[in-house]
Amino acid sequence: MELKHIVMLGIVVLLIVFPLLFIKGKFSGADDQAEDVIKEINPNYKPWFHPIWEPPSGEIESLLFSIQSAIGAIIIGYFIGYYKGKREAQ
Repeated sequence: MELKHIVMLGIVVLLIVFPLLFIKGKFSGADDQAEDVIKEINPNYKPWFHPIWEPPSGEIESLLFSIQSAIGAIIIGYFIGYYKGKREAQ
């Protein structure tokens, strides 16, 4: 491997490891934060919709969200590649 590839790989590893080791805090989604603000503004607010199924833990919820985003990225990447290949073939 070239030196630039090793340096870039090292930077990626640092970007992954640094937050996990040194940044402590509660990670929550924007939905939870929005619900807290709404309840603070209007304490009598009652949600008009409840989820059909609630994941058993935050980790499962994150996993499902990651799978959903990966599937979307694959679909978008496929169509971008398909149309780029089609254009180059002409």
